[in-house]
Amino acid sequence: MSMRFVFRLISVKRAIMVVFVCLIVLFLISPLLILRHGKNNIYTELSNIPHYEVAIVFGAGIKDDGTPSDALKDRLITAADLYNAGVVDKILVSGDNRFENYNEPDAMYEYLVNTEDVSEDDIAVDYAGRRTFDTCVRASEIWGIDDAILISQGYHLPRAIFTCDALGVESVGYSATRQDYVFSDYYKFREVLAIYKAVIDVYIWEPDYVGGEPEML
Repeated sequence: MSMRFVFRLISVKRAIMVVFVCLIVLFLISPLLILRHGKNNIYTELSNIPHYEVAIVFGAGIKDDGTPSDALKDRLITAADLYNAGVVDKILVSGDNRFENYNEPDAMYEYLVNTEDVSEDDIAVDYAGRRTFDTCVRASEIWGIDDAILISQGYHLPRAIFTCDALGVESVGYSATRQDYVFSDYYKFREVLAIYKAVIDVYIWEPDYVGGEPEML
C-alpha cells in the first residue's frame, strides 16, 4: 500500500468526519434557526397582514364536554377575526379524530359557525390532523394549498411554519396568544424537543400520514 493511498484515505476519512460533525452541530442548533425564522414570519397586528386565501387552524384539545380548550378557542377566535376582516376567504380546521367521543375538527367547526358566525361554506374540515406534521402534509397533498397563514399560539408557530414550508405550503403565522395558559411553561419547553422531532420527520424519517382523495377547498 503506497503512502499516497494512505494519505488519500486519511483525507477522505477526515472530510467525512468534518461533514458529520457539521451535520451534528447544525442539528443541535436547529431550534435556534427555526425559532429565528419563525419569529420573522409571524404577524402580531391584523392590519399588517396581506390577503391569504386560507387560514389553517391547528387543533389544541377539547374539554370533557366536547367544547374547545382555552387555547383552541383562542385560535378559532383569531381565525374568525381574520375572516371577518377579509384577510382570509376560507378557514381549514385540522385536528384529531382518532378516538370515540373525541372530535376536535367538529368542535372547531361548530364553534366557528355557532359562536363566531363564520359561514359554513367557508370552512373546510380535516379529520386527520393528528399533529403538526399531518396537518401540514395534508394541507399540501390533500387540500392542494400552496400558501397559507397559520393560526396558533406564538410558541408553536415557528415549528408550524418550518414544517409547512418544508412540506410545500409557503407559510406565515398569526399569533393566537390571548392569555396565560395552564402549563404554558411546560409547552414552551416541550416545543424545543418537538422542533428536533420535526427536523427528523421532515428530513430523515418521513413518517406515514393518513392519505385520501384530494379535496376541494
